[in-house]
Amino acid sequence: MTITIIGGGIIGLTTAFELTERGENVHLIDAETSDYGTAADGTAIYPAASHYAGGMLAPIAEVQFQQDALFPLMTASADAYPSLMGRLSRATDLPTGYDTTGTLIIAADRADAEHLQRTRTYYRDMNRPADPVTPTQARTLEPLLAPRIAGAVSIPSDHQLHPRLMRRALKDALTRRGVTFSAERVTDPDAGDIICTGLGATLHGDYPLRPVYGDILRLRAPRPILKHVVRGYVNSRPVYLIPRPDGELCIGATSREDHRTLPAIDGVHQLLRDAIRLVPAVEECELLEANVGARPGTPDDLPIFGHRTRADGTRQLVSTGYFRHGILLAALAGKVGAEVACGAEIPPIMQACDPARFTH
Repeated sequence: MTITIIGGGIIGLTTAFELTERGENVHLIDAETSDYGTAADGTAIYPAASHYAGGMLAPIAEVQFQQDALFPLMTASADAYPSLMGRLSRATDLPTGYDTTGTLIIAADRADAEHLQRTRTYYRDMNRPADPVTPTQARTLEPLLAPRIAGAVSIPSDHQLHPRLMRRALKDALTRRGVTFSAERVTDPDAGDIICTGLGATLHGDYPLRPVYGDILRLRAPRPILKHVVRGYVNSRPVYLIPRPDGELCIGATSREDHRTLPAIDGVHQLLRDAIRLVPAVEECELLEANVGARPGTPDDLPIFGHRTRADGTRQLVSTGYFRHGILLAALAGKVGAEVACGAEIPPIMQACDPARFTH
C-alpha cells in the first residue's frame, strides 16, 4: 500500500520522512509554487510558508502569553528535533543548517527591559527558565551588539535550522528511499491520505484558516556579524536576526492580515530600523531578498490535526494550521502524523488540535 500526502511544505516532508522510517511507501503531491496567485476557479494559491520561514526552533523565546495549550506542543517538538536531525543526517549528506549555538534576547531600552523581565517570569512559570545576562556579558557573547542595550537573556536550548536547506535535505532523503513526487494542484477534496497543504487545506473541509502575512528579509553580511540567534524588543516591537553559516542574515518578521502579497515598505523599514538599533553592523549588509510569507493561522492559534470523513466513508488525516510555528512543530507533526497514519490513536498531546472543535 502507498500512502499519499498532499502538500510538500515542511509538515508534509517530515511526515513523509517519518513514514519511510517505518518502512511505508509514500507518494507526495505538491503544486511546487513559490509565488502567490489565483487558480482558474478563483481560489487563492499560496506558496509553502516554510520557503520564507526563519527556521527558529525556539519554544521558549516563541511562547506568548495566553498560549498555554500550545506550549506543550512546542517543547515536545523541540525535544524531538535532535533525534530527527540525527536520523536525517544518516539518510542524506545535504546540509540542513541545524545550529545549536543558542539564542539571546535583547532589550533596547528600559521599557523593553521591563517587558523582557515579565516575559522571563512567564518562562519560569512554564518551567523553562531563561538565564539573565548583563549588557556587558551579552556583548562579550556578541561583540557587535549595540553599545547601549538595557538587558538580555540567554536561552541555550533555543536553536535554529535553515528551512530551505532542510526541505532540500528531506527531499533528497525521500528520493533516495523511493518516495515518488507529483507536481500538480489537487482539486478533489477526497484525494490523498494525509493533508498537509497549509492554507490549501480549506479545499478538504470548512476549516477557519486565515493567511497571516509576514515580511522577512535576507541579507548578505561582508563578515560574520552574529553567532547566536538574536531576538529583541525595540519600543516593544519584536524583531529577530538569524545568522546562517554561509554569511546570510535573516531578519524578521512582521505580522499583518491585510492581504498584501508583496513586501510592505513600512514593514521592511521597521525591520531594518529595529535590527540596526540592536546590531548596528547590519548597515554593512547587502539586501538579497524582501519576501512575504503567508502563515496558516487558526482562531485559537492551535494547529488542526485529526481525521475527516471522505465521501466513500473512509478517513483522511488533516495536519495543518501550524501558523508561526511550522518549522518548530514539524518534528512532532511528522512523528505523530506517521504514527496515526499507520494505525495509532491520536495521542493526548494532539487532542486539543482536533478539527471538530470548530464545528461544536
